[in-house]
Amino acid sequence: MTFEGVDGSGKSTQAELLRDALAAEGREVVLTREPGGTDVGERVRELVLNGPDMTPWAEAALFAAARAELVATVIRPALDRGADVIADRYVDSSLAYQGIARGVGVDHVLELNLHVVQHLMPDLTVLLLLDPSEAGRRVVAPDRLESEGADFHRRVDAAYRELAERFPERIVALDGGRPAVELSEVIRERLRSRI
Repeated sequence: MTFEGVDGSGKSTQAELLRDALAAEGREVVLTREPGGTDVGERVRELVLNGPDMTPWAEAALFAAARAELVATVIRPALDRGADVIADRYVDSSLAYQGIARGVGVDHVLELNLHVVQHLMPDLTVLLLLDPSEAGRRVVAPDRLESEGADFHRRVDAAYRELAERFPERIVALDGGRPAVELSEVIRERLRSRI
């Protein structure tokens, strides 16, 4: 299961609440974040979030490289041993940010990422929708992407909404402005209906 949305939409909070709830049921849960989760991923994270400006394709390729390492060394082994995996961002982030908002092309970015993740896609993606200006107010110490202008964040928001329409069998869009505990209950109900 993955969590997606604009920066500040509450993804990390909801991913942690779900991990805690599933772990309380006695399940093995692996929580990952992107980019990150491996030595390679953490170095890529530092570069793309705090490094110099870069072209959209370089950004897409770096995220894909970190994702390839995460799938091969963390996600696939966890799934193989029967663990639940919750990802704070995954392929849809690249589709929204680089594919649509940066104009690389959603199909091009999807093709690249399907190769690097060996076609491993989530069973369920929770998209937390929140007005980009409200989400921006929640960000405490903005990184390179979070520091982009309001127009970019509106494009990312629109991109996520487009992805929800394109992949309705997998992406469930929810109101990220709801109280965190209430929203976590809704998410668990959605998850129970899928498994």
